[in-house]
Amino acid sequence: MSNEDQNTDELETGNESRNIEDDADLKGAGVKYPPPIVFLMIILLGGGLDYLWPIGMGVSGNGALVGGVLILVGATIAILVNAEFKRRNTAIEPWKPTTSIVTDGFYAWSRNPIYLGFCMLSIGIGIALNSFWIFISFIPGALAVQIIAINKEEEYLEAKFGQEYLDYKNKVRRWL
Repeated sequence: MSNEDQNTDELETGNESRNIEDDADLKGAGVKYPPPIVFLMIILLGGGLDYLWPIGMGVSGNGALVGGVLILVGATIAILVNAEFKRRNTAIEPWKPTTSIVTDGFYAWSRNPIYLGFCMLSIGIGIALNSFWIFISFIPGALAVQIIAINKEEEYLEAKFGQEYLDYKNKVRRWL
């Protein structure tokens, strides 16, 4: 095989490798289950447990107000984070490619503020409904999202953005 043939093979192999990377990026982090749906399903499971084995939390008349505030704050975080992703023209859905890393706003305090917002929603609904099961549903919700989404998202962002993402990851905590 001549040097010219060998160089051609290397170039072709290099192009094939690049195409595989491009194809992988079309799927983003490869998350299969939407995190909001995961949280919703776990909150509904908490509601089912509350129906079967009701355990109140002894919340007074202000429970609805406190729960409502947490619901409002959690929903506001989710809405504002979504708006920031749209403003930067990058996908918020973890199964789509990311074009940039968001590191300001809520992302200056947490690498996963939208998931924190979902936790606040869960806690707020539990308090508002005086439901222990819904209140604690944020724990399995956070664990499930950690396993099915966050780990994959972080691996994807590290592979795509390299040192830029590692610097951000070293500076900002995963949750709080």
